[in-house]
This record gives sequence, structure tokens and C-alpha cells, in this order.
Amino acid sequence: MELKQLVQSVDNEVIELRRHLHQNPEVSGEEYETSKTIQQKLSEAGISYKTGYAKTGILGIIKGDKPGGTVALRADIDALPIQEENDIPYKSTIQNKMHACGHDAHTSMLIGTGKVLNQLKSELAGTILLVFQPAEENAPIGGSQQMMDEGVFDEFIPDVIFGQHVWPDLPVGEVGVLHNEIMGASDRFKIKVKGSGGHASMPHQSNDAIIIANNLITQLQTIVSRNTDPIDSAVLTIGKIEGGYRYNVIADEVILEGTIRTFKPEVKEMVKNRFYSIIEGIGKSFDAHMTIDYLDGYPATVNTPEWADEVRNAARKILGENATPAVSPSLGGEDFSRFLKKYPGAFYWLGTSVEDAEPQFPLHDPRFKLNEKALTKGVEVMVQLTLDTLQKLKKEESSQ
Repeated sequence: MELKQLVQSVDNEVIELRRHLHQNPEVSGEEYETSKTIQQKLSEAGISYKTGYAKTGILGIIKGDKPGGTVALRADIDALPIQEENDIPYKSTIQNKMHACGHDAHTSMLIGTGKVLNQLKSELAGTILLVFQPAEENAPIGGSQQMMDEGVFDEFIPDVIFGQHVWPDLPVGEVGVLHNEIMGASDRFKIKVKGSGGHASMPHQSNDAIIIANNLITQLQTIVSRNTDPIDSAVLTIGKIEGGYRYNVIADEVILEGTIRTFKPEVKEMVKNRFYSIIEGIGKSFDAHMTIDYLDGYPATVNTPEWADEVRNAARKILGENATPAVSPSLGGEDFSRFLKKYPGAFYWLGTSVEDAEPQFPLHDPRFKLNEKALTKGVEVMVQLTLDTLQKLKKEESSQ
């Protein structure tokens, strides 16, 4: 059978599986039923696997009949703690849990890809690893490093690793990929501003934590606007503020939580150093006690140019010459970055925007939807990419 026919033969199953996972989301660290479903699907397809990595992670193994290189394909499997607001037949049945980042699609597409490739075993020169990774949304800990620490690649070491992510900013039939940085480093922080409280009518007897926090927020923004080279990228966002008791009480404490996003390691270190020094300076100037809890998160996702080109070539074979438009990198964080720090490979975006008549909401929105017409294309691209990569690895081995 031709590749397109093989992919079409799993099309309905991929969509059904995606809808089942969407209805039954499990957040980071709780993906037990999701893991069982994946194992069941691998067993039905005759694909061997190993379990127990990062509690719920799975490694599917497809050995070709001929010797060759090893290609790993990764899908994340966890959902988000979000209450779904879509009115669809397969909406989440679990309160405050939703696949709002497309991991249900990633998982089902990787199952479909595995089924197709397993049918081609007799023609394959090499080994394919299907990596089902939990806890991607659990930044800054994640699941990729734990899987590697627990030996997911001890027996089979990838020559190349690829990750595919649905992308609502691109139409169906397009793929976004870049040389080098494609996703940003994502750090988290929590700042506790401790002043002293009192009556709203007598501020001179207090040390207003809200005033201190207000000054701190303003000064922290100067790190990006005045300390960062305009050619470089950095974001510092305060996403949460807690403080105060009542309209006529001066607050003694305010807690700020937020994130810092960068691409270059040297920019991250500069931003982090300025972050600490500004907080220290504001604390001294207001005679306030400041506590910082800083969590170094996922590093930037940095593609190997050679394998980014391989993604581009595979996408154009399947989807046409205009299928890989110019795209800009995103400062969103991605746990796949830790795989790429150890192994060559590439991370790419699969266009999944909804039909024109329907509003498109972004990833992590309770109204997020994806266009299921993209799932077949995602499987087809991943299968083609795997076949091309194994062939390339074989040629490189032969020429040595």
C-alpha cells in the first residue's frame, strides 16, 4: 500500500482516540488511565513497549528488519487544570481538567504513526522509539528529564529525536519549523513583599506593602525595556498579585508571581541577575523584607539545523512546496527542550487552525479547539519524516 493509503487506514482511529482522550483528561502526574489506553493501543497494534518512566511514561519500540539508526518520536500526554467552555459532543467530562494544549492530538497522532510504521517493519532499516511523555505542563520539573534519568534511552540511544506540536496560528496543511531556537526558556518566580500594616487613615505608622509592590513591578519592567538589547528577546510578566485585607487596612504583605522568558542563555542570566538586584534595591529603599523563590524552568528549545531541514523537506513532500512558511519563534516554554539538549533533533509546529467561520482561541484557553482535519496530515508528515531520517542515517553510516 502507498503511504497515503496506510495513513488513511488509521485516520478514523486517530480521531476517535483523540476524542476519547479529550473527554478523559488527566493532568501532570495523574496520567494513569491515559497510560493504560496508550498501552492498550500499542498492544493491539503489535508494538512492544516498556512502562514506568516518570510514573506514567511509555516507550514504544519498533525494530525494522534491517539494521540502521534510531529515531525517537515524542508525544506529551498530560492535560491542564482548566474548565472546558466548548460545547462539543466530546468535551471534557472531568471537572476543571481539559486538553487545552493539544496533547490529546499529539498522543493519538503518535499512535497512528506507530501503527503505520509498524506495518512497514520489513522495509525499515533501523529502530523507531515512540516516546509518550507525562508531565510536560508541570514546569519547571516536567517529565522529559525524569524519563531520561530513569533510563528510557539506556537500551536504544536516539540518533535523532523529533517532537510535533499542534499550532492554532497556522492553517491546516502548513508546518512551522526553524533552525536553532523555536521555543523559549521559561522560568518561574514568587516574590513576597513584607512591610507593616495599619489603619488606612494613618499611613505614616505603616509600611504599605502594596505601594512597595507597585514600585517593584514598575522597576522590574525596566529590565526588558532598558537592560536588554532590543535585538534580543525577553519577557518578564507578573501574572498574579495577592495582598491586602480590607478597603481601610494598609496591607502588610503582598505576593507576586510571574515568569521570565528568554532565548539566549546569556540574556537569561542578565535578566535573572537584574531581577535579584532590583528586588534587593527596592527592599532597601523602602525598608521592607523581600523573599524570592526563583525556579529555573525549561531551557530554550533549540533545533539542530540539519534536522529542522529534514522536517521542512518531509512537510513539503507531503503537503506541497508552500507548506513551510516563514515563522517566528515563540517564547512559550517546552519540556522537549531537555531532550534536544542531549540528542540532535527538531521540534516543529503542525497547523491546526479551525475553519474560517469559527473563532480561533489560543493554546491554554478554555475555548481552545483544533481542526481534526490536521491529524491525518500530522501522521503523514511524521511517518515521512521518520522514513527519510532512517534513510539519511543509513547513507551517513555507509559513507563512513
